[in-house]
Amino acid sequence: MTTVYLALGSNVGNSAGHIKQAVDLLGDLLSDIRQAPTYISKAVGYTDQPDFLNTAVGGRTDSGPEDLLLAIKKIERQVGRRATFHWGPREIDIDIILYGDRVLDSQRLVIPHPSFRERDFVLMPLNDLDPSLVDPVSGQTVRQLLDKIGTPNRSIIKRIDEKA
Repeated sequence: MTTVYLALGSNVGNSAGHIKQAVDLLGDLLSDIRQAPTYISKAVGYTDQPDFLNTAVGGRTDSGPEDLLLAIKKIERQVGRRATFHWGPREIDIDIILYGDRVLDSQRLVIPHPSFRERDFVLMPLNDLDPSLVDPVSGQTVRQLLDKIGTPNRSIIKRIDEKA
């Protein structure tokens, strides 16, 4: 089994509900799943849209990277994702950030996710799950990558602390 880390984001409709539904469905796909806290963050790329809720999950899978991607796309459709434009608003977005220590660059999939090193809304939840997690390309830990992001490039507004 391979340990994988996925980033989740939503800014359309009931974002908290979309993320919860996605995590529940991912629990059927991944074993030993763990979820990071949820953060509110500003949109990047196309910024004229509502703030996002972002989190990450870690878990173990027997699926190969391409099969995992297909399963994730199916979950996105189940949660209600509709096609929009690049960086546009979305009901749910699930990205494969890390797949063990695998490096992959195909037409359909790039692992590690090509932009995760510059995105605090991905790095912060990953750091919550495991600050010693290593990027197989740079050799740096998630904590080191997070520390490199300057204040002007931060998008996280706040962490949501949900009471049980």
